[in-house]
Amino acid sequence: MTKKRIAIPMAGNVLSEHFGHCQAFAYVDVENNAITKVSMMDPPEHQPGTFPKWVASNGATDVIAGGMGPMAVNLFNEAGVNVFVGAPVDTAENLVKQFLAGKLTLNANYCDHDGEHGHGHGHDHGHKH
Repeated sequence: MTKKRIAIPMAGNVLSEHFGHCQAFAYVDVENNAITKVSMMDPPEHQPGTFPKWVASNGATDVIAGGMGPMAVNLFNEAGVNVFVGAPVDTAENLVKQFLAGKLTLNANYCDHDGEHGHGHGHDHGHKH
């Protein structure tokens, strides 16, 4: 039984291409590859490093974003959150469904990547190898 909590930065009801400028975050709870709940939350006032800490503190396991600066990626990784960037502008639910089905082409930044890209670490992130 796998549970994930995927956080997605939102502008209105679709993905915000600029992580740091998003208006809200969608938290999508996933159990056994099915969406169980989608909740919207307003983030705290934006300052460097605020969003990753806040998102991690809300229990996110993964983040799907359009783009994100390296500092934010590092903060997420330090908090043990996997980062996936390069997502298209779509609703949170569609993005997560496509993500779970392995249909999104994303660049992944895993939390264990010393210069590597998550290959051969024994983690199954649902990607086709």
